[in-house]
Amino acid sequence: MKDAQVKQEILELERRFWRAMMEHDVETALSLTDFPCIVAGPQGCMSVDQPTFEKMMRQDGHTIRSAELGDDAKVRMVSDDVAVIAYDVHEQVEVDGKPLTLDVHDTSTWVRKDGRWRCALHTESIAGDPWGRDRAAPANTQAA
Repeated sequence: MKDAQVKQEILELERRFWRAMMEHDVETALSLTDFPCIVAGPQGCMSVDQPTFEKMMRQDGHTIRSAELGDDAKVRMVSDDVAVIAYDVHEQVEVDGKPLTLDVHDTSTWVRKDGRWRCALHTESIAGDPWGRDRAAPANTQAA
C-alpha cells in the first residue's frame, strides 16, 4: 500500500473514532479499539479494559459537539501491521453543561489484527506552553 493510501486510511479511522465519540456510538468505538487500550492525557495514564471503556463511553458529564482534525496529520507505518498518527484537533465540547473550546494534539497507535485496524493507544495533550506557564497563576507582584 502506498504511503498516501495508508495515511488516508489511518486518518479516516481517526475520523470514524471521533464521530463515534461525538455520537456516543459505543459499538463503533468498541469495534475500533484494541483492548486493553492505553490512554494518556491531562488526567493521567491508564490501561482500559473493554467494560471500563464501555462505562466511560456511557457516562454523562461531557459531550463533544465538534472535532476538526488538522490537515497536517503525520502518519508513519512502523511495520505492515502497526501505524502511528499525530495531528491537531480543534474541539467544541460541553462539560458539566458549559461550552468549552479546546485546541489539542493527539496521537494514536493502530494495530492490524485479523485484517482489521484497531486503536491500541491514544494520547491527548492540551495545546500551550510545554512548561505550563500559560496556565500558571501569576506571581504575586506586591511587596510584602
